[in-house]
Amino acid sequence: MSIRPDITELLARARADLRMGVPVVMDGPAPVLIAAIETLDANRLEALLAVPGEAVLAITARRAETLKARAYDGDLARILFPADATLAWAQGVADPAGDLMTPLKGPLTCARDGDVAAHRAGLSLCKTARLLPACLVVPISDAHNMSSQNGLTSLPLSEAIPHLSSRSPLSEVISARLPLEVSEAGRLHVFRPEDGSEEHYAVEIGRPDRAKPVLSRLHSACFTGDLMGSLKCDCGPQLRAALKQMGQEGHGILLYMNQEGRGIGLANKMRAYSLQDQGFDTVEANHRLGFEDDERDFRLGADILKALGFSAVRLMTNNPNKVEMMQVSGINVTERVPLHEGENRHNRAYLATKAAKSGHLQ
Repeated sequence: MSIRPDITELLARARADLRMGVPVVMDGPAPVLIAAIETLDANRLEALLAVPGEAVLAITARRAETLKARAYDGDLARILFPADATLAWAQGVADPAGDLMTPLKGPLTCARDGDVAAHRAGLSLCKTARLLPACLVVPISDAHNMSSQNGLTSLPLSEAIPHLSSRSPLSEVISARLPLEVSEAGRLHVFRPEDGSEEHYAVEIGRPDRAKPVLSRLHSACFTGDLMGSLKCDCGPQLRAALKQMGQEGHGILLYMNQEGRGIGLANKMRAYSLQDQGFDTVEANHRLGFEDDERDFRLGADILKALGFSAVRLMTNNPNKVEMMQVSGINVTERVPLHEGENRHNRAYLATKAAKSGHLQ
């Protein structure tokens, strides 16, 4: 038996390294060093650029579109790192905060042809580490020597790719009685993924019959709305209304998923808010940051429902994508229960954008 970390554990270590500004080795047919631009400092940048080979700045096609950079690789672009480029230049390419003040970042020359699997994996790691999806990629000749001499985490690319594109299995850690304002017959279930990422929760109201469709809400964590009472979204009012209805009916399951900001994390959500203050709508802000409209994985909610013994739900949502994903994941949605709460003058445009661009039902 071995005590060496497996690929799931290595990926968790790599995410932590990137968040700390430490590069990681991606070992494949063409091994590379990968460093997250957001956390990179000037000293490490200088050291990385001193490594022989043509360094590139990998960004998503969404971000490339806003910079008028050519995404020859379809879902990403590889910007050649100019010889005189500074950390400030790289961070300006990665972070759209100053786009309106300094819209011309270029000229940006993009690479074409060649294998981009490692670049794609690097961007995926940045996203799941809740960092801006932008990374410096430097080719190296010997992955083993680079990792061993510098104490860097080394990831075998062929093993990393399938794990990066799949969701981690969830296991229930504990459940305990939790009397709530809406119902004293409450119970909280805590689920933990094997990949070391955020835990997710299920709030069970009453003792729902597992053989019948359960009133359910798939709710994404919203620190600003759920806890602080933000008026920029409708999350808090929806959360409370869903729990209230479950309490009135005497049963229900509220799935509280730690996928803040549609899966981009609180820091990036605040970046999106800042861009909205500059005049961009919520979808445009996500795209300028390099993210898709919605980065959440609703299949996790289906996994939890199955683990709790449910196969059918009456789903409280205005989002048809949630209904579709439940169905595809083997949870029968017998009824969509509309949930219209919390509209105000601060979020009216936001709700209209969700309807117009994300298909939310009104």
